[in-house]
Amino acid sequence: MTTELIERLEAGVLTLTLNRPERLNALTVPMTEALLAALRRAAVDNEVRAVVLIGAGRAFCAGGDVKAMAEDDATRHTLESRTLQLREHMECSRLLHEMPKPTIAVVRGAAAGAGLSLALACDLLLASDTVKLTSAFAKVGLSGDFGSTYFLTKLLGQRARAFALLSPVLKADEALQLGLVTRVVPDSELDAEGLKLAQQLADGPSITLGHIKANLNAAEQGATLAQALDHEAIRHIRCGMTEDHQEAARAFVEKRAPKFVNR
Repeated sequence: MTTELIERLEAGVLTLTLNRPERLNALTVPMTEALLAALRRAAVDNEVRAVVLIGAGRAFCAGGDVKAMAEDDATRHTLESRTLQLREHMECSRLLHEMPKPTIAVVRGAAAGAGLSLALACDLLLASDTVKLTSAFAKVGLSGDFGSTYFLTKLLGQRARAFALLSPVLKADEALQLGLVTRVVPDSELDAEGLKLAQQLADGPSITLGHIKANLNAAEQGATLAQALDHEAIRHIRCGMTEDHQEAARAFVEKRAPKFVNR
C-alpha cells in the first residue's frame, strides 16, 4: 500500500488523487504502480462510471521525479528491465484513453512531462486558470514517455514538433487556444466544476458512452471510412437495445429528463 495515491468512489465517480504535494506530485514507482492497479480495476468495475485524475495541492503533476533520477544508480538495472518496467507503467495512459468509461483530468498549476501525458490521455481536460503546461522532456535530456508524442501529435499536428523540441510553458489561455484543454475555469471553482462534469458523465448512459468512446478511438487510430461505418453500425444497434435508450426515447416523448440505469 502507498499513501501516494488516494482513491475515492462516490456516486459512480472514481477520483484518483496523485498525493505528493510537497514534490508537485512527481511520479514515483509506488505511485505509478498504484495508479495502474486502480485504473485496471476501474476499467472492469461496473460501479465506476467515470474517472477523475487530479493532483493534491497546488499542482497536477510535475512528471517524473528528476531528483530521484539523479540519485539513482543506473548500473543496478539492465536496459531491458528498465524498459519493461517503464512500458508497464505507461499502460496508465492507454487505460485512461481506451477504457470504456469517460476519464477527466482536473488540472491546476504545473502539468509537465509524464504528468502532461497523463492529463492528455484523458477524454477531457478541465484546467484551472493557474495551469502551466509544458513538455519538459528535452530540458532534462529525455525523449518523452507515457504517450507524449502520440497525444501531442493528435492534438497539435505539425505544431507538436515545436512544443516537444522547444518545450515552451503554456498558460491556460494559450493551452485552450491550441486545443490542449477542454475548458478553463477559475482556480477557486476547479474542484467543484470537475466533480460536476464527472457526475454528469457518471449519470449518463454508461454503455452508450463506452461505445461512443470506442468509435472515436477507432477513428483516431486510422480506421478507414468503411471500417468506421462498420464500427458505428454494430455499436449503434447495440446501444439501441439497452434499457437506457428505451428510457431516453420515452423521456423525449414525455418531455422530461431521462433516468439512466446503465443497462
